[in-house]
Amino acid sequence: MGTAWKGEDHDEVLHLGEVFEESLPLLSNAPTPHFLSEAVLRIRNREGKLVPLHPNPAQLEFARRCGRENIVLKSRQMGISTWVAARFFLKTITQPGTLTLQVAHTQEAAEGIFRIVHRFLENLPLRMRVGPLRTSHASARQIVFPEIDSEYRVETAGDANAGRGLTIQNLHCSEVARWPGDASEILQGLRAALPSTGELVLESTPNGAEGCFWEEWNKAEETGMVRHFFPWWWEPAYRAEAVPVESLTEEERELMERHGLDCSQIGFRRRIQAGLRGLAKQEYPEDALECFLTSGECFFDVKAIDARAKEVPEPIETRLGGRLQIWFPPVRSKRYLVAVDTAGGGSDGDYAAAQVIELSYGLQCAELQARLPPLELAQQVTELAREYNNALVVVERNNHGSGVLAYLHSVCRYGRIFQHKGQDGWLTSPTERPFMLNRLGAALVETPEIFSSRRLLQECRSFVRLPNGKAGAKSGAHDDCVMAMAVGLAAREFVHLE
Repeated sequence: MGTAWKGEDHDEVLHLGEVFEESLPLLSNAPTPHFLSEAVLRIRNREGKLVPLHPNPAQLEFARRCGRENIVLKSRQMGISTWVAARFFLKTITQPGTLTLQVAHTQEAAEGIFRIVHRFLENLPLRMRVGPLRTSHASARQIVFPEIDSEYRVETAGDANAGRGLTIQNLHCSEVARWPGDASEILQGLRAALPSTGELVLESTPNGAEGCFWEEWNKAEETGMVRHFFPWWWEPAYRAEAVPVESLTEEERELMERHGLDCSQIGFRRRIQAGLRGLAKQEYPEDALECFLTSGECFFDVKAIDARAKEVPEPIETRLGGRLQIWFPPVRSKRYLVAVDTAGGGSDGDYAAAQVIELSYGLQCAELQARLPPLELAQQVTELAREYNNALVVVERNNHGSGVLAYLHSVCRYGRIFQHKGQDGWLTSPTERPFMLNRLGAALVETPEIFSSRRLLQECRSFVRLPNGKAGAKSGAHDDCVMAMAVGLAAREFVHLE
């Protein structure tokens, strides 16, 4: 094994070894100290030179905010993969009995990141590599440290058996949006190997408004995963020749003002937009919703969705672990309806959703999205309806809706139930469905200010025209919030006619 320390001052090598050894107790109980990575880890910089790992702004921000479970949405070449590899490498060699597993989308990508890990190892101070960090096996897929019973492995997401039979302390999943096959199933298997004290990082550039990474990003608030978003301007190297101030567009001026950018960064932006055209938003994202480009034709107006997504307010209150979000509390003089899209309630099935809508203006006041069986959904809806001035409850009676309606009557004793065509509940028929969706689409364009839910807008983004001519959620996406809102706005039209 080669060493980059050959020819360097022997005292400096010893000093770095002492710094490292003195840091072990601190590292065992705290996030990786930046001084330690700079002292003992080496990387190749953009010029190909071997240099200490000085964290860049995105790496520092990730280190500051990271939790036990993390999901990172990023632009190209932000250094996050390198930083996570460094963090987990240091944990592997300082905490005996540690297994770190890195899973990438292709074998080439896996080997590329693992070369970074090998470089960390090969450039450690000599006294460490020949002492407790002596390796018994070091290949393109595995590094074993027998003295401390620790190991660092790399696998690909294409391997259906990745992680099986292992207990993993650190799991790094790279470019999850590009994992082949059933990425959700692979991730579920990997998570099963991670104990409650283990650390997880999912990171990727975006790749369409569908699939495993899109789903994990959207439900992060519900699952407790820490979201990290790094647009392209977090990378200091992303600059080009400064554009003249007089040539700036209104959009560019607004972007500069909002994010503190300068004219050389706008020069870089123009260059990537000219080169990548429609893919620029995906490869060099500026917004955590717009970057998930819909590969099919979106049923709704994308510009209207994206514009509103930049302005939506944060909820003033969340309940049920973020599943219930509230933006506007009930006002005594106002009338409301609660529109409900039902589901079976299984842990892996569709969500049920409920939208609280103020009747006079159509304002979205609250939203519930959860996997609830019919009885629990009826109980939650009843609580919401009573809180909002005994609101009118509109349940889509298709499929599981009939069960929810029965529980509203028999168990919850709630009587203010909307009737459609002489029966309790709303019937979404083949003729009614286009009317409902078109009403929602018109509202997104004409009165976008009535919508407050980022979840709803994300679902609108992945609601597309399907090959069979119908409209619905793309494979891997959900449309429960969309359908609940469509039911609510359509029923509101009928209530106004009364």
